Amino acid sequence: MPTTFPYGLHGDSRQIMFDYMEFQVFGPGEIVDFYSTSSPSCMLQEQDQDLAAFFPELIESDWQEHRYSQCSQSSSSSFSSDDLFTRPASPPPPPRTYKPCFVCQDKSSGYHYGVSACEGCKGFFRRSVQKNMVYTCHRDRNCIINKITRNRCQYCRLQRCFAVGMSKESVRNDRNKRKGKKEAVKMTIMETYELTAELGLIVEKICRAHRETFPSLCQLGKYTTNSSSDHRIQLDLGLWDKFSELATKCIIKVVEFAKQVPGFTGLTIADQITLLKAACLDILILRICTRYTPDQDTMTFSDGLTLTRTQIHNAGFGPLTDQVFTFAGQLLPLEMDDTESGLLSAICLVSGDREDLEEPSKVEVLQEPLLEALKIYSRKRRPSMPLMFPKALMKITDLRSISAKGAERVVTLKMEIPGSMPPLIEEMLEDLKHPVYCKNSNVPILIVPKLFYVLTFLKVILLILMSTSQTLQ
Repeated sequence: MPTTFPYGLHGDSRQIMFDYMEFQVFGPGEIVDFYSTSSPSCMLQEQDQDLAAFFPELIESDWQEHRYSQCSQSSSSSFSSDDLFTRPASPPPPPRTYKPCFVCQDKSSGYHYGVSACEGCKGFFRRSVQKNMVYTCHRDRNCIINKITRNRCQYCRLQRCFAVGMSKESVRNDRNKRKGKKEAVKMTIMETYELTAELGLIVEKICRAHRETFPSLCQLGKYTTNSSSDHRIQLDLGLWDKFSELATKCIIKVVEFAKQVPGFTGLTIADQITLLKAACLDILILRICTRYTPDQDTMTFSDGLTLTRTQIHNAGFGPLTDQVFTFAGQLLPLEMDDTESGLLSAICLVSGDREDLEEPSKVEVLQEPLLEALKIYSRKRRPSMPLMFPKALMKITDLRSISAKGAERVVTLKMEIPGSMPPLIEEMLEDLKHPVYCKNSNVPILIVPKLFYVLTFLKVILLILMSTSQTLQ
């Protein structure tokens, strides 16, 4: 049975019509049909009768008109099918070019924060603004910034960004837009934190102990000195004498603070001394870094003495100076108050992972409520910033890294000073596991502390601890 097609065509007739058609594909979804390829002038001349038979409903006049229009269109066409392949495509528009980076003259990637800038300077400026970074120039604050030298001085690079017109507000607005989109998708569930009566008592004791042994910056009468403030030298003996005197007093204050940490005096004397020696430099560095003034790049000691970065280097910090100042700059965004500084100091003190502890499990028990107190207090103080607590704890790792280098610095400092190291500083800060090299020699010798220094240190510690027990009775 023949297949039925539209327009009354049958399968056999349909095949006859397709014999006169030739298909050629020029592009996706684009089919051009030619009724015949034998006559380019008029494609329907030889097949009039056959095709007319397929459409009997068309009268002769209509069919003639249809043929005429097809021939006219074919003859008037200005291009053939081959032209579709041989005609060249129009050239693409030239790529958009930008002026060189206004900051370092490197190749610009577009306009960022108001000026033409490269990807490197764009990212540097965004990070500096978002993280409130504080940089320092080690020269004359007039460093040349170009493609090669741009990473050598962050201070001058940031100043150059501002000078060419980069906008802080553009960074903040961009950040707020992204933040708003995130908040629209994800709802933040605000948790409520409240201190229990027991934790509240711990917080109160720690805060009081911290304030009694470490006055705040606003309570001190600042004073300065012009000694070796121009350039760095190996050691300024005048500044060293002053610094060593203050350091000895600060160590005693750290011991007094430790005695007031809940449960500390209940540990064995050996464990108390072990914890103090291990954490003393951590606490000292944390304390001095909270007295950092970024605008002037200075730090203030407990008697009000305010020293610049160069002076602190010359006073004995040496190569440790820049690392301490960097840590101080990283503390600024945390905006810790006295309570948080005191709790973090206490957590550094009672750490059960210190070596040579007799009863590490007891030390860990003392640390647990301190961690919980810091967590709840920081969340209550900053409800919208839940990451402040883990960020504060991460600073303990940085403190330990600096302290390890500080112990090495004490060893090398003994070779630079003309006299002996103050006994309390030596015993508290010196790492007995590091070798010491003889003067003018590369041969290491084992550090064996003098009996006088050992007895002096133990005497000071025991006297302070005994005075506390008498006061409590």
